[in-house]
Amino acid sequence: PCVFIRLAGCNLRCSYCDAKYTYEEPSQKYSVTDILEYVSQYPGAMVEITGGEPLLQEGVYPLMDKLLKSERTILLETNGSITTARIPDNIIKIMDIKCPDSGMHGKMDFTNFEHLHSCDEIKFVITSRNDYVWAVALLEKHNLSDKCSILFSPVAASLSPDQLAEWILNDQLPVRFQLQLHTILWPEKVRGV
Repeated sequence: PCVFIRLAGCNLRCSYCDAKYTYEEPSQKYSVTDILEYVSQYPGAMVEITGGEPLLQEGVYPLMDKLLKSERTILLETNGSITTARIPDNIIKIMDIKCPDSGMHGKMDFTNFEHLHSCDEIKFVITSRNDYVWAVALLEKHNLSDKCSILFSPVAASLSPDQLAEWILNDQLPVRFQLQLHTILWPEKVRGV
């Protein structure tokens, strides 16, 4: 089980975004105390902070510090365009590197690779063969599979999961294949899963 904290706002506009409401719709303000009270309803569950882009909000840093005191596993998913240098070491970073078909690959801050730990993850959302080739080249150039776990995930509307799996197997890549499990289990829900 995982408690999901989705923060509003994003500095990118990916072509396949599935959370446009984080920047298109009005958001609600919550204090760190409000969020901690919400999280306390789910004792023992890990906590993931995501967005939009959570690092756009200065309040995410005291939130991370407070969550760490709860002795839970804490994850932070970021789009890779903002420095991760301020994220505490005990937070597991999930960095979503934007491939060319997202339209946002030029916005990535590759110096973030210097802040990775072995427990962190890099996720590539793959839309096409072009994205796949680009991601593989980046893996090799920066020796990313030696730094942390690597995930390849297909954009379901653009690339069939079996095609991406075939490419990974043929190239014997040291990556994990990932599907958006919540969209398979609860396809009728687009939020709140």
